[in-house]
Amino acid sequence: MNLEEKLWKTFNKALGQFQLIDEDDRILVGLSGGKDSLCLLEFLARRSKVHVPHFTVEALHVRMENIHYETDTTYLQSFCDRLDVPLHIITTSFDSSLFTLNSSLKQKPACFLCSWQRRKQLFNLAQELGCTKIALGHHQDDIIHTALMNLTFQSHFSTMPAKLRMRKMPLTIIRPLCLCQEADIRAYAEQQRYEKQLKQCPYEKATNRTTASELFAHIQQLNPEARYCIWRALESDNKLVEY
Repeated sequence: MNLEEKLWKTFNKALGQFQLIDEDDRILVGLSGGKDSLCLLEFLARRSKVHVPHFTVEALHVRMENIHYETDTTYLQSFCDRLDVPLHIITTSFDSSLFTLNSSLKQKPACFLCSWQRRKQLFNLAQELGCTKIALGHHQDDIIHTALMNLTFQSHFSTMPAKLRMRKMPLTIIRPLCLCQEADIRAYAEQQRYEKQLKQCPYEKATNRTTASELFAHIQQLNPEARYCIWRALESDNKLVEY
C-alpha cells in the first residue's frame, strides 16, 4: 500500500468510525494554507464525488492583519479551483492591546487571540452559508499533544474530539484526519508538492504545544507503542466524541 492509499484508507476509516458526515451535509473547511488543511480539503473534495453520502464542501481562509505571516492566496485559489471547491477569504485582526507571549489573568497569548478570531470567522460564515459542519485539519498527533497539554497544564484528561456538536449553534466540528499521523501527511504534502506558506507565524514555536510535541517524541522513544496506548485511553474514556 502506497502513502496515498494509506492516508485515504485512514481518512475514510475515521469518517465511518466517528460518523463524521451525514447525508446532505454542507461542510466548511478551515483552510490555513498549511499541509494539514490542504490535505483535508483535497480528501473531502474527493470524497464528495462519491454519491453516498451526498455532501458539499466550501473553504475559508482567514488572514490576520496584525500577525506577520503570509500565505499565497493565489495558490490557495488555484488549489480550490482544481478541486471545484468555493473559496472564501476574510481579512480580520484582534485587539493588539491584549497582545503578549505569556498569558496572565488579564491578558491572553497571541496564539489564543488569533485562534479565537479565526474560529469566530469560521462560525459566522458557516452559519451565513447554512453549513451543518466545520472541518478542521487536526491529525492524530495534534489530538494526542492536546491531551498531554491538558493533563500537564490544566489538570484534566481531555482533548480535541474527532466530533464535537456545538451547544449554542446548529453546527458540528469534525476532524476527519484524526486517525492520520503527521509524518504521513508531511510526506504526502511533499509528494504532492503542496506550496508552503510564504512566511511562518513568528509565535508558532513559543507555545505549550511545541513543548507537548517534544514530550510526545520522548515518550515514543521510551515506548514505540505509546501513540496507540494514549489513543486507546482517549477512546475508552469517551474523549473523542462529544454531543
